[in-house]
Amino acid sequence: MLHEFLTANRTELIDRCRKKLGQRRAPKATDDELRHGVPLFLDQLIKTLEVEQSADPMRSRTVSGPSGGGGPGEIGDTATVHGRELLRHGFSVDQVVHDYGDLCQAITDLGFEVKAGIEVSEFRTLNRCLDNAIAEAVAEFAYQRDLIVAHRHADALNMRLGVFAHELRNLLTTATLSIAALRSGSVGLTGATGAMLDRSLVGIRNLIDRSLAEVRLTAGLPGSREVFSLADFIAEIKLSATLEAQITKSGFAVSEVDIGLALDADRDLLLSAVGNLLQNAFKFSRPHSDVQLNAYATPERIRIEVEDQCGGLPAGSMERMFQPFTQLGNDRSGLGLGLAICRSSVEASGGILSVRDLPGTGCVFIIDLPRHSLASRENAADP
Repeated sequence: MLHEFLTANRTELIDRCRKKLGQRRAPKATDDELRHGVPLFLDQLIKTLEVEQSADPMRSRTVSGPSGGGGPGEIGDTATVHGRELLRHGFSVDQVVHDYGDLCQAITDLGFEVKAGIEVSEFRTLNRCLDNAIAEAVAEFAYQRDLIVAHRHADALNMRLGVFAHELRNLLTTATLSIAALRSGSVGLTGATGAMLDRSLVGIRNLIDRSLAEVRLTAGLPGSREVFSLADFIAEIKLSATLEAQITKSGFAVSEVDIGLALDADRDLLLSAVGNLLQNAFKFSRPHSDVQLNAYATPERIRIEVEDQCGGLPAGSMERMFQPFTQLGNDRSGLGLGLAICRSSVEASGGILSVRDLPGTGCVFIIDLPRHSLASRENAADP
């Protein structure tokens, strides 16, 4: 009988499974994992087979669980613990399945070697126990993994919300104090207090624009692409960036743009991306230096370039500066998400965002997009 064969060869079967486990895995198996895995399952399998040879064979379901799973059983309970332990120690879901597959193979191989007589009904019981154990272990593994992922997302979201609220509160406090001072009549709107109010309002605008772009991208909201004039787009950016240049006491130059050029893009996301690049340029450029915004066309592409005078990029930074939560400059205000959001915003419109280092001088951020023209837009709309 199978339960007698398993009892007599229990140690040999466990050793074979452990050897397979050691050959297959990078992480080291722990005592808890082994205790809740093959040895305990093997004992429960033996118990199930013994009960099925008694006068009340259906009582074995309290150990193995019913066919197809979905009911209570000792095997399911311990397999749940086993799946949880495997995840906690860094194993993958396929390794959960392999644990029980190893035992099935070990039983089959050893039974063939010693020519053990195993009944068909006993193999059915073995398969039922394996199915239920695998199903419960995998289900628990997936459930615990989903919980971990959800907790990580919640922690990341809480951190972003916390920093966003902190930045917004600081900017609003500064703006409120500036307005209070201006109302008192003791300072003028064109003085330092007025400039402080301007800085606060521009900072609030940039913070909100960046956050809205991130929300749209992370939520996977459908884009609203349209064909629009490149010249009008650059003129709109120039209006807001000029104020920021005045606040930071930076020079700001914008190139002439061919009025016939057009973009097919998500205008709001692209505005956020270019605005963010300009904000960084003003933020990290040396005092009283120049920031340039250039837009021009090649035969197939349109390039929008933001050139700053930050002094050049640190060695090795070009490979990681577009990663989330990366901050390279001395000014650590913000989340370090701006360039990551910029890249996603540009890619949402079929573009590419890259950077070129100007050692000792600064760097140039380049948005590369497909070229369109206003004439092609008019022809497409003409019935």
